[in-house]
Amino acid sequence: MKGTIQNRDKFLSKITGRLGREKMPAETERPKWSVNPQDAVLKGADSDELLEVLKAQCKNIHTDIVVTDKSELVNAVKKIVSDYGGGPIVSWKDSRFDKYGLSPLFKQLWPEDNVEFHEWDSSRGEENIKFAEQANVGITISDITLAESGTVVLFSSKDKGRTVSFLPAKSVIIIPKSSLVPRMTQAARIIREKVKKGDHIASCINFITGPSNSADIEMNLVVGVHGPFKAAYIVVEDL
Repeated sequence: MKGTIQNRDKFLSKITGRLGREKMPAETERPKWSVNPQDAVLKGADSDELLEVLKAQCKNIHTDIVVTDKSELVNAVKKIVSDYGGGPIVSWKDSRFDKYGLSPLFKQLWPEDNVEFHEWDSSRGEENIKFAEQANVGITISDITLAESGTVVLFSSKDKGRTVSFLPAKSVIIIPKSSLVPRMTQAARIIREKVKKGDHIASCINFITGPSNSADIEMNLVVGVHGPFKAAYIVVEDL
């Protein structure tokens, strides 16, 4: 249910009157700039070129990256999780895990291997957060991926808790190759188009660039202060 703003027009009219301005127009025309440098970066780059940019950027943001296809995705996830110390593991409840063949790993193989696994369940309330706090690895999926900065964009929902990406000690993020775009410019446009079409937009959209990083005034980098201290991107060839 959308909220309402009480007496909005009356309030704005009063402000514009005090400022000696004319009444606010109902709509503001978007300016058309003669130069758009934001579109020039990686202009025309295809998905393979964007992937190479992402791989190079991952070195700068201290992030492991693996490129695989759907047939080897389960093995890639198992290896990364094993390299990161195993469970407990928490993941989103996301239909894309079924699409990529990961559900058997989450719901069958890991329990059989005595790896503690928890899938986010909105009906379990605070229990989800408590498990995420104790988890060693959190697994999510990128909705949009910015090649230039190595940033993943995560749309939260009742089944995709935002704490899955920042409470566990390590973060594993599945990146569909089709989600790659050059930079923030394109991500903002995608989100704006969703709004214009009336699509449901997540109440929380997280832009995450590798593991948690913080630097003091002397630029001494400390990793893991306010989130995962290790992060891995697993790019899935889905084009």
